[in-house]
Amino acid sequence: MNRRPSPPFSPIGWQAARLRVLFEQALQCHQRGQLAQAAQLYAQMLSLQPDHVDALHLSGVAAAQAGEPQRAIGFFERVLRRDPGHVAAHNNLGNALLALDRLDEALASYERALALQPDHADALYNRGNVLKRLDRPREALGSYDRALALRPDWAAAYGNRGIVHHVLRHFDAAWADYSRAIALNSRLAEPFYNRGRLLVDRRRFAEALRDLDQAVMLKPDYADAHEQRAHVLRELKRLEEALQAYRRAAQLEPDNGSFLATWLGARMMTCDWAGWAADVGRLVDMVQAGVEEGPTPFSLLSMIDRPEVHQRAARAWIASRQFPAAVCAAMQEPQLRPRKIRIGYYSADFHDHATMFLMARLFEVHDRQRFEFTAFSFGPESDGAMRQRLVAAVDRFVDVRERTDDEVVALSRELGIDIAVDLKGATGGERIGIFAGRPAPVQVQYLGYPGTMGAPFIDYVVADATVIPPPERVWYDEKVVWLPHSYQVNDPTRAIAEATPTREAVGLPAEGFVFCCFNNNYKIVPAVFDVWMRILQRVPASVLWLLEDNALAAANLKREAAARGVDPQRLVFAPRAPLPEHLARHRLADLFLDTAPYNAHTTASDALWGGVPLLTCMGRSFASRVGASLLRAVGLPELVTENWADYEALAVALATERRGELDALRARLAANRLSAPLFDAERFARHLEAAYVAMVERHRAGLPAVHLKVHDDATVVVADEAEGTH
Repeated sequence: MNRRPSPPFSPIGWQAARLRVLFEQALQCHQRGQLAQAAQLYAQMLSLQPDHVDALHLSGVAAAQAGEPQRAIGFFERVLRRDPGHVAAHNNLGNALLALDRLDEALASYERALALQPDHADALYNRGNVLKRLDRPREALGSYDRALALRPDWAAAYGNRGIVHHVLRHFDAAWADYSRAIALNSRLAEPFYNRGRLLVDRRRFAEALRDLDQAVMLKPDYADAHEQRAHVLRELKRLEEALQAYRRAAQLEPDNGSFLATWLGARMMTCDWAGWAADVGRLVDMVQAGVEEGPTPFSLLSMIDRPEVHQRAARAWIASRQFPAAVCAAMQEPQLRPRKIRIGYYSADFHDHATMFLMARLFEVHDRQRFEFTAFSFGPESDGAMRQRLVAAVDRFVDVRERTDDEVVALSRELGIDIAVDLKGATGGERIGIFAGRPAPVQVQYLGYPGTMGAPFIDYVVADATVIPPPERVWYDEKVVWLPHSYQVNDPTRAIAEATPTREAVGLPAEGFVFCCFNNNYKIVPAVFDVWMRILQRVPASVLWLLEDNALAAANLKREAAARGVDPQRLVFAPRAPLPEHLARHRLADLFLDTAPYNAHTTASDALWGGVPLLTCMGRSFASRVGASLLRAVGLPELVTENWADYEALAVALATERRGELDALRARLAANRLSAPLFDAERFARHLEAAYVAMVERHRAGLPAVHLKVHDDATVVVADEAEGTH
């Protein structure tokens, strides 16, 4: 029987079979998450067929999943050289580029994928993600809308669309999206975290805590959620739990300067100083090293007296916000006649807040014939007395809480604001993004933040020669406007309750010298407390009367006093009280002891208005020189010291052998209250307005911002640049 000859051996057929086997094995490994084994099998396929598109593409996917986006890019680019119409490769190339923060290139990849397949849901979703990162929220919103129209059950897309609605201040829409994401997939931690943040913005803290608890339960290493949870616990006065949550966030990301700073700040608020000096040193090292996640500049003011470090932290904080380049709209000058100069004040504190306690009278005595004033409020709603005074005093009050930064910029330009004055700076509740967009041709920071903003879009900072001596202005990125007395405005109409409580009623002993300090407890640092305890030891029967911010701080300070050999009963704590009653109880104090590096600011003015002399130790930073500024402006320069030895010696002397001198200082303060510049709001207004005129005139003449000096007669001169050499 003749047999048919066997077919000749075919290497092409063998290779194809081998590739099929390898591909099936690779896919199985890939699906099981065995990325290294899958990558090896894809590599074997490519050794047999270097241009195998599926092997190249999936090799890139595996590399990206293994945290190697740069390797992934190489594979995706090889795919696209072979097959330019490979939609998935364009999309995945975008993902790899996004992982490397190459945002514009990532966006271009998603756009190419969508040009090939407009209904590609993943590319639409990813395009939304990169547009969100690029601060193009409205375009991101459109991309998420299209993705969700294709896949209406996509929890992650609802969660990210909620973030964009939140950024756009579409609060109800954000709530709906976060809630929808949670309903679709209750195992995702991020929507719980983001809904918690939304509730925090709405000051619904108990509800926010429930969402944040859920976020950390689902994702125990979620550092941002731990920190946000700590903020909420602090608002709810659950301070011990808050401290634990702050510590947990800092432990999870030990190189995150922001987390370390908030943990330190919480410990300072409770006067828990264990390990404090070492952690402050570590934080300063982080700032100097330029860590990616640095502290907010405000957090450093109470920790260190180094304006050069404050400036570096401020610049890094502004850079980290990634604001788009500011473009200033040209001022529309009237054709027929000059108009009033239009001033915009921007703040979250137009209610019963320290800013308003200081500024209320200024708003009332501003010159409405030469100026037009608009208050832009992005703080809480209020119908209190301070809000009512403001609304009555300005030409226009605008609530912009639910407007985005760029909407506030557009409104400001529409209203023709000439000078935008930021009253928040780098403090809580700030909206510095408004100023990054240039709502006005001239931009000024005043009062809210005692330091440089480090921002190229802030033109001037209002100061005086004490808080920013001319040689120290190199640490300020703004041009300095030096007012002739103190930079701090005050309201001389503040009421002081007529009745003075008895010493026994407020817990003070019937006899003995009363030192006081009603500053927030976070301003008390170990070195200052050391000095205070030595003063008490040297002044028999004296007591130190402090504000009780919280029970933990009081307990810790009593323990620290005992550790320094001082009877804890010599520390007396005062609860918070309505302002008229608080001012009245100052009459029971003999001498206010200032803190440093963050001095008393509003509380110093309270003490002086209440008739109590203030003793301060002047440092280098703005925040550490405010006490000196106020004392010089009220005619008590003798109470400004420049080192702690002199501060301690003068406090002891005034409480013992020089009591007559203290009585004379107190009498001089009483005589000066209504005549010295510190409490003369009308004089202050004329000086500030003269500066405003000079700023606008320079701008209209096409001249750049420069350092300005205002004299007591309200004339303004350009300061000598040579004075600023350092």
